[in-house]
Amino acid sequence: MSKFDEIRHYHDHEVNEVLKQISKHPMIKALMGFTFPNKTEDQWLESLREVKSIQQFQNDFAYHSIQRILEKSSNGLSSSGFEKLDKNTSYLYISNHRDIIMDTSLLNVSLKDHGMIMTASAIGDNLVQKSFLLALAKVNRNFLVRRGLPPRELLESSKLMSEYIRHLLTEENRSVWIAQREGRTKDGNDATHQGVLKMLGMASDEECLMDYFKKIKIVPVSISYEYDPTDALKMPQILAKANNEDYVKDRNEDFINLYSGIIGQKRGIHIHVGDVLDAELDNIKANFDKTNKQMQALTSVIDNSIIKNYRLWPTNYIAYDILNKTNKFKDKYTDQEKQLFERRLELRVNKENQIIVDNFLAMYANPVVNKLKLIENE
Repeated sequence: MSKFDEIRHYHDHEVNEVLKQISKHPMIKALMGFTFPNKTEDQWLESLREVKSIQQFQNDFAYHSIQRILEKSSNGLSSSGFEKLDKNTSYLYISNHRDIIMDTSLLNVSLKDHGMIMTASAIGDNLVQKSFLLALAKVNRNFLVRRGLPPRELLESSKLMSEYIRHLLTEENRSVWIAQREGRTKDGNDATHQGVLKMLGMASDEECLMDYFKKIKIVPVSISYEYDPTDALKMPQILAKANNEDYVKDRNEDFINLYSGIIGQKRGIHIHVGDVLDAELDNIKANFDKTNKQMQALTSVIDNSIIKNYRLWPTNYIAYDILNKTNKFKDKYTDQEKQLFERRLELRVNKENQIIVDNFLAMYANPVVNKLKLIENE
C-alpha cells in the first residue's frame, strides 16, 4: 500500500483491467461511438483491450476524443509559449480555470502536439462521484482533491496532496496541472488563492519557500474561450451570492456542467504557457523576508502573467462595451459578431432580471477590465 493510494491516479499495470471493467458502460460506448464513428463496437473494444498504459490510452483514445470535441464544438485550438519550455523537463502548471474537463484536456493535447511531458492533473472528488467517471479520470492521470473536509482532515489531506505533487514532479519527472483556485472562475476574474500556494509549499524541504518553488518550476497558464459553454449555468450561483443567499447545488449539477463544457459551443480557444518563474522568485526572496509577504508577491506574479497572456476575444470586448454603454472597443469586433453575442444573451438568460444580465456580461467583460488595470499599473 502506498500512502498516496487514496488520491493517486492509476499505475500502468492497473490500466488494462480498469478499461475492461468500464468498457461496457453506456457512457463509454457513447464516447467511443462519438470518437470513432467509422469503427464498430467490436473494433474499438478490441483496441481498448490491448491498452497497457496511461500513455497508450491517452495516445490512442483520449487524444482523439478531444480532437473530435474540438471539431464539433469550436473553431479550433491555438497555443503559444510552448517553444520556450524544455521537452524533457517536468513543470508545475498553475492555470486559470474555466472548464472542468476541457482546461486540462486541451493543455495535454497541446503538450502532446509539442512533444512535451503531459500532466497529472488535480480534480475535485466531488466531480467524479460516479464510478465510471472516477475510473476514466484516474486512467487519464487525474488525482483527487478531497473536498468538504473538516479542518483537521483538510490539513492532513493538503499535506498528502502536496507530497504527492512533489513526488510526481521530482521523482517521476511528471508535469502537474493545478488550478490557481478551488473551483472554476464564475465571474471572469482570474485570481490565485494563496491557499493553493500554501498547500504546494507544505512539502518543501528548503529553508525558504521561494527556493522550493524554483525547484518545482512553476509555469503560469492562461486559457481562454471565446464562448464559455457553461456561462448561463454559472448564473444561479452568482445570483445567490448577489442576494447574500447560500447556494446549494442540485444533485446532478456537477455532471451537467461537466457534460455541457465538453459538448457546448466554444468557438475560439487559446492556451498560453508563460515563462518558468525563476528570476521573479529570486526577486521576491530578496525583497521580502516574511513568508506571508512572499506568498502575496508570488500570487501577484502568477496573476499578472495569467492576465497579461490571456487571449481576449471579440465576445470580451462586446460585453465590455454593452455593460459600460460605450463604443470604446468597436474596432475589435464586427456587427455580425455583436449580433451573435446579443442573440446568445437573449437565449441564455432572463433579460428581465438585470442582476443576471449584468453578471453574464461581466463574466465576459472582466478579463478586459483586468487587462486594462494591469496596463495602467505597469
